[in-house]
Amino acid sequence: MDERTTLTPTSDPAEIERRLAAIPLPQAMETQRSIRRVLSDPVDDVVLRPLIRLALEAPTGSNGQNWEFIVVRDAAVRRSLAGQYRRAWKLYGGIGRRIIRGKPDEEQMLRIMRSVQWQVDHFEDVPVLVVCCLSGGHGRVPFVPNPPNANSMHYGSIYPSVQNLLLGARAIGLGASLITLPLWSTLFARRVLGLPLSVEPCCIVALGWPRGRYGPKPRKPTEEVVHLDSYGNRGWMSERS
Repeated sequence: MDERTTLTPTSDPAEIERRLAAIPLPQAMETQRSIRRVLSDPVDDVVLRPLIRLALEAPTGSNGQNWEFIVVRDAAVRRSLAGQYRRAWKLYGGIGRRIIRGKPDEEQMLRIMRSVQWQVDHFEDVPVLVVCCLSGGHGRVPFVPNPPNANSMHYGSIYPSVQNLLLGARAIGLGASLITLPLWSTLFARRVLGLPLSVEPCCIVALGWPRGRYGPKPRKPTEEVVHLDSYGNRGWMSERS
């Protein structure tokens, strides 16, 4: 499969399984990217079920399997989340534009911000939102002092599942992006989604058949970000190659 191939929408279970099996894992990883511009065309449950199944294969802390996934299709719920997304982006996007002004990667960051702006403007048209949550009973304990890495320990039980979901979407050819801004107010999100206090909304994966396509993206050279034994000891990978 060519890494730039755009796969056509499908609701054929056999074709979905074929796509999941066809793409090598390294290729899926190397060509995965945030696809924010998606069509408003429906995404069938036949497409979603194998993605959720793959998400459930990810490890969780102490094998707690304490994830919950809210699949949002209802137009009113999507509109409510879209309104919250716009309120948060109005603040965050303005700050972001000021921060990147004059930076060497300003043009690349502006392209990303234009893509996010498109998603913000059309969020209620995204056909499926998967709200990824963690249920109570694992991780953080309320009202008890936690170590500094408590948040990392806690969210470590959801983000491997999210990555499985994103890689599955990549294999099928479904556009996907991970976002958190619509959930900035957990009180608002709980009310809109009907979540009990024991279930925490962590992030949203927005899904739809893409207007764009997957493909290579710019990344730093490995030797620039890898350190041996202590921070600052760089270049060891290139020396051993």
